[in-house]
Amino acid sequence: MKIHILGICGTFMGGIALLAREKGHAVTGSDTNVYPPMSTMLAEQGVDIMQGYQSQDLPEDADAIVVGNVMKRGLEVVEYLLDRNLPYISGPQWLGENILRDRWVLAVAGTHGKTTTSSMLAWILEYAGLKPGFLIGGVPENFGISARLGESPFFVVEADEYDTAFFDKRSKFVHYHPRTVILNNLEYDHADIFPNVEAIKTQFHHLMRTVPGSGLAVVNAQDTNLSDTLTMGCWTPVETFADGDWEAEYLQADGSEFRVFCKGEEQGVVHWELLGEHNVNNALAAIAAARHAGVPTAHAIAALAEFQGVKRRMQIRGEVRGVMVYDDFAHHPTAIATTLAGLRAKVGKARIIALLEPRSNTMRMGTHKAQLAASLQAADDVFLYQPQGLGWDLADVVAEMGEKGQLLHDIDELAAAATQLARAGDHILVMSNGGFGGIHDKLLAKLAD
Repeated sequence: MKIHILGICGTFMGGIALLAREKGHAVTGSDTNVYPPMSTMLAEQGVDIMQGYQSQDLPEDADAIVVGNVMKRGLEVVEYLLDRNLPYISGPQWLGENILRDRWVLAVAGTHGKTTTSSMLAWILEYAGLKPGFLIGGVPENFGISARLGESPFFVVEADEYDTAFFDKRSKFVHYHPRTVILNNLEYDHADIFPNVEAIKTQFHHLMRTVPGSGLAVVNAQDTNLSDTLTMGCWTPVETFADGDWEAEYLQADGSEFRVFCKGEEQGVVHWELLGEHNVNNALAAIAAARHAGVPTAHAIAALAEFQGVKRRMQIRGEVRGVMVYDDFAHHPTAIATTLAGLRAKVGKARIIALLEPRSNTMRMGTHKAQLAASLQAADDVFLYQPQGLGWDLADVVAEMGEKGQLLHDIDELAAAATQLARAGDHILVMSNGGFGGIHDKLLAKLAD
């Protein structure tokens, strides 16, 4: 089978490309946003990527054009494939029909933590010798790739609530039909798709309608929006974490060591490299889901001691002259605040310099601008980048932060200002869900100078 993927460098579509190649299909793709880690990973796997969306790049003999949700009506390439009646399908539908059918699917859903929790769960299954398949919206360090078919019935998938494609406005995760589902949390996000949080609850309810009665839902007991969702209908046994069935006792304030309890009984102690309450909760969810797949809790706890994290999730990019530079995907106020809280718990009173690019669709619409300044309060100094075409002015956010906030319109100037401020012992945290103009390398280079 010959497949061409439109939007191939998105984390999800890049994973589709890897799975299709592993099944023996010929795969090509095109995209406009080509940057690591996905571009690097696809190149290493031998997938040819064409820059831009050109109609002439669509293979006329393709068995399927897999369409990413970045594609819109009115784009030349979309109109071309519709006019010529070329065979097209969404990525989630292709995944559900060609990979997930007849598998034991373990799906991880939620506004935050999907990538990290999926990576933890896949690693726990791998550590237990189950050799799972997976498709994750990032690159787990333990595997070095974002997707693989696996050698067992088990398949871990990051279950995104974003819409499927220009021709299918349902959330992606309704295509996956999981037997085990994790519901990490539910907040308002994706303002370009959903009018309010109630609309997102409805989509999560639709997901729950696909989980069988013999399955398991692992649910954050502290999230009232998830509780509301389950009251809309739940036909599956539920285990709760954060409170209830699965709980943690902190042995280190930063979350690097904690004791695990299941229904009040101690299960063991996790010693690992990750930080923060959010990651402790992610771990509890992954342990519970893995147990449903047959992994003893003791094995899961041992696996987490060797969990190496995910690229672009509090990833250390380098240390120069005593200044540590981190890369993180945080782009929602809750994720920004929890990421900073975890780093603060680790570094104590050391100075944290935060750099933020408001790049997600929701952030660019200004939906969360009222919460942005508060989410950055744990940082000592904050540099906000105002990209062209943002649509709203970050100056009000900077003013709310007082002396700790600065606003810049040029990435090179931002890198220069941050490195001029930095001293040995400082921690520079870069937050963006995009490439941020390669600012990480610029920071490290300027620090070296």
